[in-house]
Order: sequence, then structure tokens, then C-alpha cells
Amino acid sequence: MAFEKLVFYTFATILVYAATRVITVRNPVHAALHLVLAFFTCAALWMLLEAEFLAITLVLVYVGAVMVLFLFVVMMLDINLAPLREGFMKYLPVGLLVAGLMMVEMILVLRSKSFDAASMPEPLRHAADYSNTRELGSVLYTDYVYPFEIASVILVVAIIAAIALTMRKRPGTKMQNPAEQVKVRSQDRIRVLKMEAESKD
Repeated sequence: MAFEKLVFYTFATILVYAATRVITVRNPVHAALHLVLAFFTCAALWMLLEAEFLAITLVLVYVGAVMVLFLFVVMMLDINLAPLREGFMKYLPVGLLVAGLMMVEMILVLRSKSFDAASMPEPLRHAADYSNTRELGSVLYTDYVYPFEIASVILVVAIIAAIALTMRKRPGTKMQNPAEQVKVRSQDRIRVLKMEAESKD
């Protein structure tokens, strides 16, 4: 077995194990840590496919930002796990049905002619100055420029909607006006009272 195949099967096994533990482990902190391991092994597989830009983006964005945020939220909140497990058996048939449909779809895809090993071309050997980042950018901004721009607009709308939902005024919620805080003067906050001294006699 070639060294590249050995590395691929090693990382693929770790990835399947980590992804399985994400949905089977009971502790949410352990689940988040297994998801971090899954992201790292997925990035290693992308490195084998010479997709260095996607690999480093996965590590920096998801592992370095999103998963750290998830870990902080999970560790700071006192999550009661009992209510989360109450509906497990209730929705188990639906989950098994969806899992079965996904398995059937994967089998149909893998049995198609596109995944025939005999018809697949030899792997390309790129030159030393090849940059997949440049190739990815040229494809994004030429062939897929309109889907890329539509996805960007959808993300911006989602960000604006999240801010609007967060900043809306709800009854019973105490809010501070930063403009009023900045305009305040010392005379508005402090009142000096002059009192005559009293004797104990």
C-alpha cells in the first residue's frame, strides 16, 4: 500500500470515529471536542487533495473561531441534559428513516459511472508554482460569480436580520441609551448638600 493511501485511510478512520462520537457522546463539551478533531482530520484530507486554502480556512474559521465560541457557550451555560434526552426515543423512528434515505442516496451515488475507478483519469501532477488559491478565486469570480454573489447577499441579509431581532424593543426589557450616557454632566449625577454641623449637647 502506498504511503498516501495509508495516510488517507488513517485520517478517514479518525474522521469517521470523531463524527460518530459527536452524536453519541453524552457530554456536550466532549461532543464539541470530538467535532474539533473531525475538523482537523477533514483539513488533513483536504491537504492530501492539494486544497491547502480550504484546509487552512477550515482550521482558522471553524476550529479557531466557531468551535471556540461553542466551547465557551457550552462550558459557561449550565445545561440541563435531562430535558434534552427526553425526546430521543420519540424522534428515533424519524431519525432512522432520514438516515436510511441518506444511505440509499450515498449508495446510488457511489454506484454511478462517475465513481468508476477504471474511468477516472490519473491524478494531475501540478507544477511547483501552482496555486490552488488562485485557481479557486478564478473559478469563483468567473464561472460561479452569480451564485457567489447571491450567497453573499443572503449572508448579509441573515446578519442584518439577526441584529434586528436582537435589538428590537421588548416589553419589560431594560435598555440603556449610549447617547444619553455620553451627554450626561456631573451636575446631573451628583448633588452636593451643605448641612450645618450639629452638636451632641
